[in-house]
Amino acid sequence: MIKEVLQQLEPLDAQIDALCSSIDDAEMANTTTHAAELAELSAQENMLLQRCTSLTPEDRVFLARRPDRPHIGEIIDNLFTDFFEQCGDRQCKEDAAILCGIARFHGMPVTVLGHRKGTTLEENLRCNFGMPGPEGYRKALRLMKQAEKFHRPVICIVDTSGAYCGIDAEERGQGQAIAENLYEMITLKTPIVSLLIGEGGSGGALALAVADEVWMMENSVYSVISPEGCASILWKDAKKAAEAAKALKLTASDLLSLGVIDRVIRENGKDFTGIYHTLKKRFRVSTERKLQMPVEDLVEQRYKRFRKM
Repeated sequence: MIKEVLQQLEPLDAQIDALCSSIDDAEMANTTTHAAELAELSAQENMLLQRCTSLTPEDRVFLARRPDRPHIGEIIDNLFTDFFEQCGDRQCKEDAAILCGIARFHGMPVTVLGHRKGTTLEENLRCNFGMPGPEGYRKALRLMKQAEKFHRPVICIVDTSGAYCGIDAEERGQGQAIAENLYEMITLKTPIVSLLIGEGGSGGALALAVADEVWMMENSVYSVISPEGCASILWKDAKKAAEAAKALKLTASDLLSLGVIDRVIRENGKDFTGIYHTLKKRFRVSTERKLQMPVEDLVEQRYKRFRKM
């Protein structure tokens, strides 16, 4: 359903963009005409969008993978100031698939890290399409341990189809790097909040999601395996991905009801301005509240949260 609707929306979006770009000071005489045309096109868009009131898990997967969703760079630009990137795992090399750094959030120093897919083909290739190797996870852990030392809150942005599973990554300790992140994060003596903004695939996502609170954007997904991978294993047929997506319970609403996540961030079409405002407010409330907790209680609460699952 959602694919067909979005295909019908593309020409309307193009018309609206062309009409908006043609409006300038020299055309003020035609403002009323332009406004009427824009209103008509917007009404057509709304009629199409009303057909998408009930999205299937397959639809959510499709939306989570769209390239026009927010990326970690946009999250950082809209929520934080004075971001200073830190690179390298101090063992092997730099992994562009994980972006890490220190920033200010309402004047408070925080550590921000997460998966980076890139926004152009060149960036996609440089970031391995958001699939980190062991160096990326070791870099993330290095920054988290640094945050623990200075008691800075850690904010993780999760968006990956999974960790890179190539032979070279396994040779350099992919499994161990992910396991060490899980082990260290569960006892990290500083607040951690994780936000899933697109895909959350398997251990590659979980390695940045062992947090005090885990949030998901409404059209993101979080699962142990992709629907296509699940269908290939269970039914030997990747075409049954829609059935697998439903069985995996990978949507934000499913995971909230199961207690795997703590909050769903509602979306409003392609307009993410309101979402950035919501995240700014929510992150502030959450981090300030957890900074006031005794460290022992914070760690114990996090430990019990995951043991309960």
